[in-house]
Amino acid sequence: MAEAILEPDLPIVDPHHHLWDRRNYPTPASNSGEPEHPFMTAIADARRYLLDELLADTGSGHNVVATVFVECGAFYKADGPVEMRPVGETEFVNGVAAMSASGTYGDTRACAGIVSRADLLLGDGVAAVLEAHVRAGGGRFRGIRNSASFEADKEVLGPLNRVEAGLYLSDQFRKGFRRLAPMGLTFDAWLLEPQLPDVIDLARAFPDTTIILDHVGTPVGRASYQGRLEERFPIWRKNVLELAKSQNVVVKLGGLAMAFCNFPSFLAEPRSPSGELAGEWGPYIETCIEAFGPQRCMFESNFPVDMGSCTYATLWNAFKRIAKGYSADEKTALFSGTATKTYRLEL
Repeated sequence: MAEAILEPDLPIVDPHHHLWDRRNYPTPASNSGEPEHPFMTAIADARRYLLDELLADTGSGHNVVATVFVECGAFYKADGPVEMRPVGETEFVNGVAAMSASGTYGDTRACAGIVSRADLLLGDGVAAVLEAHVRAGGGRFRGIRNSASFEADKEVLGPLNRVEAGLYLSDQFRKGFRRLAPMGLTFDAWLLEPQLPDVIDLARAFPDTTIILDHVGTPVGRASYQGRLEERFPIWRKNVLELAKSQNVVVKLGGLAMAFCNFPSFLAEPRSPSGELAGEWGPYIETCIEAFGPQRCMFESNFPVDMGSCTYATLWNAFKRIAKGYSADEKTALFSGTATKTYRLEL
């Protein structure tokens, strides 16, 4: 039975979701006899997640007024220079945003901001890619994300083992990174909890660049980290408090329904209600709000990835339960204000 929507009139800007069409992806475990990684299991029912599916979620009861798309390798160009192919994602998403902005599909302004990918290891050469994104974005392109998520235990990330350790510390990466601030672009950082010192160092080195920490820094609780969330919580907390000292950093509150965190609610049947989710996620989210303050925190859906634990409606109910003790002004910041300001949304 679907939960009743809590505080249905509270405006929400969802600052982190994806769009994709993965019709050509292999079906679960189709290419080998090995078990499917839980990340792929979690999104098995979302092989197609485009405007219709997004609007079905945003229209499920909460007052979602706008969203921000975050890169996921969708609709890259099939040809041309490799470094320019991610610009295809911006072109595609800007088209979706234009459809939504017409009002034909309702009041929610989907993809009002766009975060895409440009390989900062290109160094100074990334400038041309960034300029192409800006041109393709129709005034909506706001920044990029380069994932640095790495773990020596390859079972943790599974299909998302894509980079080597220390990406954010690389001199070549930082040559590209320095191009962002002069263009007024933000940087979304995704990495795992043991890697948080890397983003702390990056934030200190570039105090004029707005860095958004995705998914509260992604606590890890699977494979060799199985059963170790409680043990590692103080380490995570210490690093979050240190990162919060850099005023150029804001944090997204969410992503805790992913396979990598592996909370008891992940892939649970029956699905956990919002009260249980709030209990699992609350210590991480409350710590971030304490460290950064509501003006530098924003709740995120991370859909459709987080559907492995709950529906879109249940997820926002969980966030509202966690935030119930905050003032009206603080809730405005957490649910819409910080996202609108950080991504300079025109709503």
